[in-house]
Amino acid sequence: MNFSNLNRDEILQKLKTDTFDVLIIGGGITGTGIALDAVTRGLKVALVEMQDFASGTSSRSTKLVHGGLRYLKQFEIKEVAELGRERAVVYENGPHVTTPELMLLPFHKGGTFGKMMTAIGLNMYDILAQVKKSERKKMLTQTEVIEKVPFIKKERLKGGGVYVEYRTDDARLTLEVAKKATEQGATLLNYAEASGFMYDENKKIVGIKVHDHVSDETIVIHAHSFVNAAGPWVDTVRKFDYATNDKHLKLSKGVHIVFSQSVFPLKQAVYFDSPDKRMIFAIPRDGKTYVGTTDDFYEGNPANMDVNEQEVSYLLDAVHYMFPDIQVSEEDVESSWAGVRPLIHEKGKAPSEISRKDEIWEAESGLITMAGGKLTGYRKMAETTVDLLYEKYIDPNKFTHKTCQTKHLPISGGDVGGSEYWSEFKDKSIATLVKFNMHHDEAEELVELYGSNSKYLIGYLQSNETELPNKLYAKLMYAIHHEMVLTPTDFFIRRTGELLFNISDVIINKEAVIEHMSCLFDWTVDEKDNYTKELMEALDVAVHFD
Repeated sequence: MNFSNLNRDEILQKLKTDTFDVLIIGGGITGTGIALDAVTRGLKVALVEMQDFASGTSSRSTKLVHGGLRYLKQFEIKEVAELGRERAVVYENGPHVTTPELMLLPFHKGGTFGKMMTAIGLNMYDILAQVKKSERKKMLTQTEVIEKVPFIKKERLKGGGVYVEYRTDDARLTLEVAKKATEQGATLLNYAEASGFMYDENKKIVGIKVHDHVSDETIVIHAHSFVNAAGPWVDTVRKFDYATNDKHLKLSKGVHIVFSQSVFPLKQAVYFDSPDKRMIFAIPRDGKTYVGTTDDFYEGNPANMDVNEQEVSYLLDAVHYMFPDIQVSEEDVESSWAGVRPLIHEKGKAPSEISRKDEIWEAESGLITMAGGKLTGYRKMAETTVDLLYEKYIDPNKFTHKTCQTKHLPISGGDVGGSEYWSEFKDKSIATLVKFNMHHDEAEELVELYGSNSKYLIGYLQSNETELPNKLYAKLMYAIHHEMVLTPTDFFIRRTGELLFNISDVIINKEAVIEHMSCLFDWTVDEKDNYTKELMEALDVAVHFD
C-alpha cells in the first residue's frame, strides 16, 4: 500500500480493526523516529498525527542538524558528544537531506568569544563530536574573514573560526523517516487527532480515541503500549490521562526571516553575536539568505503562530549590527516562519538557558511521554524509548531484534551508498533525468530533494498533461502518491519548502496545483474552498507581520 491519502479508507480500516504493539501519538521527527525504531525491531506499530507530518517544531527549526557547539557555553559536555556522533549517523543514512555547511564564527573585541576561547571551544567540539579530519575547525585571520564575508562588521574584528554544521530540510527529513517506517510495515496517518484514552479494570490504557479530520468520524485504536511524542503538545495529550506528574514543558518561540540574495548576497553561513549577545545564524540557501532565530517564552497555541513586527525588528537589528553594509528592511523580507521549542521547564531560567535535553516520563496508566530533545538526537531518543518498551511494556518475545537496528539503516531516499558515494550517485541520477527533457539545474534539484526515490519521478515527467511546469508536476504527483500529502499547504510548505524559499512560484502555480489536487482527491466545493483559504492564510502569515 502506497503512503498516500488516496488510500486513507484502507489505512483507517486497519487502524480500527488491528491491535498494535505500540501506538505513537505525534508525527514529528520524534514520533516517526520511534515508529521506525520499533517496526525494525519487529513490533506492530501505529502512529497518528493531528495535523500534517512535521507540521509542528519539525518543520519550523533553523534547518540544521546541529553538532551541539552552542551547548559548550552551558558545559553540557555529554550533550555535545552525543549530538556530534548522531549528526554523522543522520548524514550517512540520508545524505540527500543533510548537507555539510561550513559555518563562520567571527570574533570581535568585546564579543561573546575571543580568539583563544573560539580556538579552545572549536577544538573541544571537534574532539567531543568526533569530527572527521576533513571537517575540523580552521582559524582565520581578520583578512580571511573579510574575504569570505566582505560586508561583515570590520570594527574591532579580530578573526574567526570555521567549523562544520549540517544543513537539512527538517520537514523532508521527517517525511523520509516516516516513509521508511511505512516501508518497514508501520501504519501512519496524518490529520488524525488523539482525543481520549480507554482503560481496563486496572486503569491501564488499552485504547485511544482518534478523530479523523477528513471523514469527521471518531475511531478507537487498540494497542499494548502507548507513546506520547506530540512535541509542543505533549502536555495537552497528558491531560487526557488521569495520571500526571509535576513535570511540564515550557515553550520557546523562534522566528526566521528570508531574503533574496539580491539584497543580502551572503555566500558563507555565519553564526554571530546579536547586539544583546545572543547567537544568530545567517545561512545562504537556494538563492536566498535566511536569518534566525529569536528565543522567547511562548504561551499561545503553537499550531497558530504569527511572526510579529517586534521579532522581525530584532532580527533586522542583528543583521544591521553584524553586516552594517546590508541595508535590508521589513519590506525586503520575502517570507518567514515561526516555531516553538518544547523545552522541559526549569524554574528561573531564560529560554536560551534551558537545556535542550530530552526526558522520558512514565505514568501509572502506562503512558510513556518523550519530552524535549533535539532534531539531531531523534534516533537516540527513539532507541531509548523502544529499549524501555522492551524492558517493561511489551512481551520481549514479540521483538525480532532486541537491539536498535537504525544506526546503519538508510532512511527513505537514502539508498545511495552512504555519503562517500552520494556525489557519484547524484551525477548519474541527474544524467538520467536530463534525458527526459529536464534542465540540469532542475534535475539536480529533484535528485537532492528525493535521493534514491528520484527514479519514481520519471513516470510523472513523461505523463504531464496539465498546465503545471514539468518539475512541479512531478513533485506534486510524487507527494500525492508516495508522501501522504492532503492539502496544497502540505505540498507547498512541508513537501517542497516552496512557500518558505520560493514564494513567487507558489503564487504563480497555486491555482493549477489546487485544481489538480481537487480532481485527484474528488474534493467537494466546500473542501476545495477550505483548502484554498488555508493556503492563502499561510501565504499571508509568511509575508505580513502583526
